[in-house]
Amino acid sequence: METTSTMPYAVMGNFYDPNKLIHAAEHIRDAGYEKFDIHTPYPVHGIDQAMGIKRTSLPKFSLGGALFGLANSIGLIWWTGSVHYPLNIGGKPLFAFQFSIPVMFELTVLLCALTTVFVMFGYLCRLPKWFHEYQHDEGFRAAVDDTFVVVIQSDDSRFTETGAKGLLEKLGAENVRTVAANTEYSHV
Repeated sequence: METTSTMPYAVMGNFYDPNKLIHAAEHIRDAGYEKFDIHTPYPVHGIDQAMGIKRTSLPKFSLGGALFGLANSIGLIWWTGSVHYPLNIGGKPLFAFQFSIPVMFELTVLLCALTTVFVMFGYLCRLPKWFHEYQHDEGFRAAVDDTFVVVIQSDDSRFTETGAKGLLEKLGAENVRTVAANTEYSHV
């Protein structure tokens, strides 16, 4: 049994031409909307610039993970070779940088990769999310075939249902509709 409330979650509109889609994204951005998204069946070049999307912060997290891995590997090699279990083998120093390079490289790459995956999925993409309000909308399901779906979310500061619908209709969107929040799953 599906329970929906009358509170709008978003306003959606379908486009069929990528050029009109880019034009619409520029106008929505210029109208002051910040919480809108576009779902496409294939990559559309130039859509990120038209939407005003900033570069991701993921490389900063990846660099942080790599530096953390490098620092840990250097500390591990120094502590085991010089403090915990010092062995004088052939007159070599207790902390020899040349022999430590493979371990430093491996831990740097490992922690960089793990940080990238966990930050990307858990923090930036907020996954896993088992339910979304759009999944039962027939117009949204067409975004996997041949339709571009523009979504203006209701938690945007400029959002009004009539204003968002009017803007999408003015920009040439078809099947402009309101998606109501599902009260049963809205806490997810």
